[in-house]
Amino acid sequence: MRVLFSVFPATAHVHPIVPLAWALQNAGHEVRVAIHPDATDLVTEAGLAAVPAGGRLENVMEWNDNFEKLESLTDFMSLDAEHDDTWAEQWRGSTGMLSLFTPMLDDLVDFCERWRPDLVLWDPFCVAAGVAAKVTGARHARFLWGQDNIGWLRAKSRAALAERGAGADEDPVTALMSPMLEAHGLDFTEDLLLGEWSIDPMPAALRLPLDVSYESIRRVPYNGNLAPQPWMHDRPERPRVLLTLGVGGRGRQLFREAGVTFAEVVAALSELDIELIATLHAKHLDTVREVPDNVRLVEYVPLNYVLPTCTALIHHGGGGTFAAAVAHRVPQLISPMPMWGEAITARYMADRGAGLLLDPEALTARTLQQHLTRVLTEPSFTEGADLLHQEMLAAPSPHDMVRRLESLVQPQRVQRRAVTL
Repeated sequence: MRVLFSVFPATAHVHPIVPLAWALQNAGHEVRVAIHPDATDLVTEAGLAAVPAGGRLENVMEWNDNFEKLESLTDFMSLDAEHDDTWAEQWRGSTGMLSLFTPMLDDLVDFCERWRPDLVLWDPFCVAAGVAAKVTGARHARFLWGQDNIGWLRAKSRAALAERGAGADEDPVTALMSPMLEAHGLDFTEDLLLGEWSIDPMPAALRLPLDVSYESIRRVPYNGNLAPQPWMHDRPERPRVLLTLGVGGRGRQLFREAGVTFAEVVAALSELDIELIATLHAKHLDTVREVPDNVRLVEYVPLNYVLPTCTALIHHGGGGTFAAAVAHRVPQLISPMPMWGEAITARYMADRGAGLLLDPEALTARTLQQHLTRVLTEPSFTEGADLLHQEMLAAPSPHDMVRRLESLVQPQRVQRRAVTL
């Protein structure tokens, strides 16, 4: 079986697919990953074959690790299904954002026509990949990396359009999809926006109530392929606490929004009898003029290297960070910075007793210190982290997903081979 992944060119989008891509390769299948030419290193460092595609997406690439750009991100795509007053505005913005990826289509169709994949797995942002799969007769599905905001907003939009008897010209999806479809003589079907099915690495309890076919997969942490430093393997003499705000997104805005400086946070946490590891952008790290003896400041460290020796994790609610903590049974202290589903993730973690939620509006150096003290000293949080880990293990592993994908794709492979012969 030949499997093509099409991925948004950013670390937080590439890392989630790697364990499944490895499992597919280990089972003897061929794997390729289509990504912007300037981001192929994210793929090749994981030992996967990259296919450069979407060279015209420079306006997307500008956001990659650009501190100034990331500082201007907003919460317009943050979604809480219980409070949906802004869904129409969010959907218009989302379809506009998805249209940024339509220039990938020509490259993807060209590659698919030459390589003939049996299955295309695509990032929810990379809608052109579903079209390329349809053009070339491949099965296709989305690979989610967080809650299905796009699916939920689409459902709200369809219901609203039907209620007022609106025509296709009033549907924002028409403007998004028509230019791609008309060039290949295709009509729009919902799978071109939402996939034939969706592989979902988030806990089933976080899934939005949607009429979408989901295939659960256990999120196995992969956080990069750097050489581990010796200290990462040491068992610390004091409880080791990791502070991270992610590699992208709005996490890096947390301290600014809370009105507290990183230096103040480091000073307060260093008063505790802990070893603090803080992994943040260099511009944050450079604000600490005097580094206490029990603090280590680093610009980046793969979470799956350091979390096995950690007693607690402080973060912003990012899905990848949350999943890595769950995988390693580490209690969490989350101060969520809304961008996608961070607040819902934080509530889910807290409701299961695996840590504490600290509202950013209540975050000060002192409240962070107090909440961390509780996480470190109350045994119930370790028990909650263990239970959350057991819940995660109930989802199919990447190895199990390979078998499931084979069963979904094999009938069409047989049919395509018969037509070819």
